[in-house]
Amino acid sequence: MSTIADNIAQVSSRIQAAAKAAHRDENSIQLLAVSKTKPAEALREAYAAGIRDFGENYLQEALGKQLELADLPLIWHFIGPIQSNKTRAIAEHFDWVHSVDRLKIAQRLSEQRPADLPPLNICIQVNVSGEASKSGCTPADLPALANAISALPRLKLRGLMAIPEPTEDRAAQDAAFAAVRDLIKSMQASLNLPLDTLSMGMSHDLESAIAMGATWVRIGTALFGARDYSRP
Repeated sequence: MSTIADNIAQVSSRIQAAAKAAHRDENSIQLLAVSKTKPAEALREAYAAGIRDFGENYLQEALGKQLELADLPLIWHFIGPIQSNKTRAIAEHFDWVHSVDRLKIAQRLSEQRPADLPPLNICIQVNVSGEASKSGCTPADLPALANAISALPRLKLRGLMAIPEPTEDRAAQDAAFAAVRDLIKSMQASLNLPLDTLSMGMSHDLESAIAMGATWVRIGTALFGARDYSRP
């Protein structure tokens, strides 16, 4: 049975190979370990194998793990849908938020970010595939939202996050991720924003995401195995 350390090594090899194929520096691509539903012990094991960045979808679960792992210098990313009543805890306890999709949420995060912490790193989630079931702003609404968020104090707008419609068709994967890449290039040019982050790609499609410019790949299953949704 493979260990988390083995899995991390395998995923790192995939990232290196994908970077080489895309003629990119592998150091420009960061691995975000998606640890939702996984116990704190699994995160501790991943830390021992070199992982520092962890992505969580569920606030209460994440806060519990943060308490258990307070002895480790971890970097916490919130990557799930955000309700207004959760913004204060997210602003106080996370380093990154990848899933901002409306101005109201960004304003609350800005107002509630403690002054003694660095600015909160923000990615705007864009619904690039137009799926009704997915969170994310529309590409048409993106420029205005980015412009407004970039002006908020206590936040640092870094780039975009996307979860395209799942497919095993490499051409379709490439097209979706290329659309996100083109959106951020357009924003960099038209809005003159110093955006440096594309959070896209998961266990099944990280190669395509890296080929199209991903700077964070969000990997869960390939690191920790299938998720156990029976856990509280």
